[in-house]
Amino acid sequence: MGVSGSWCGQLGIEPRLLGAIADGQCGCDIDWIAHGAGILKMWREGRLKKEFPRYQYQRIVWQKEGKTTTALALQVDAISQGLANASFFAFPVFIIAANTREQLHLLELIGLTVWAMAFVMESIADLQKVRFLKEMKKAGMHRQVCNIGLWKFSRHPNYFAQWMVWNGLVIAAVPSWLALKGVESDVLWWLLGLGLLMASIFMYRTLVYITGAVPSEYYSVRKRSGYAEYQKQTNRFFPGPKKC
Repeated sequence: MGVSGSWCGQLGIEPRLLGAIADGQCGCDIDWIAHGAGILKMWREGRLKKEFPRYQYQRIVWQKEGKTTTALALQVDAISQGLANASFFAFPVFIIAANTREQLHLLELIGLTVWAMAFVMESIADLQKVRFLKEMKKAGMHRQVCNIGLWKFSRHPNYFAQWMVWNGLVIAAVPSWLALKGVESDVLWWLLGLGLLMASIFMYRTLVYITGAVPSEYYSVRKRSGYAEYQKQTNRFFPGPKKC
């Protein structure tokens, strides 16, 4: 059964050896539950009452571009993110769910392993930063640069790990995509493969330029006196050794 048939007939969900875990849906659910818990925490702390820094940064970018209808632009930006989540970012799970094989392919195991390791890395990075901020607050030292643990190797290890979470799902989807060769038309098959590739590229661009690293550092370099030096010594996104 092809992708089009499985979506219409059975919503693309076929029974497999490990069910939702095997098709990557469990991975997405856990990731979104973790982010949902973070949003709930921000709501309790009252941080959702003010605009996120990334949207403040986006307003500055739009002003430089001469855009005056920022309220409309914000709505378009939010809708665009929603469409991306329902299309390119969901491609890996859609393709995996269309696979009727009960046995797991080696690449699926590798992909799920990458997903799990990246999820753990993201959680560790977040916990390290929270602990650092608490210790600095307790010591009366404000606006310090977090350069401990994973943050010594990347200025945004949490964003890098989040990107690798999605890359893990992309890797796991490759066998299912290859299995569609000859089942779907060549044009659709190549479009699905392109969708997998774009899921990784779009997530990278989002985490670096749109909602992640660049907007965050726009304010960090202004608020923290040591951040400019931190930028010179530490990679922005991909982990690596400290620069001389």
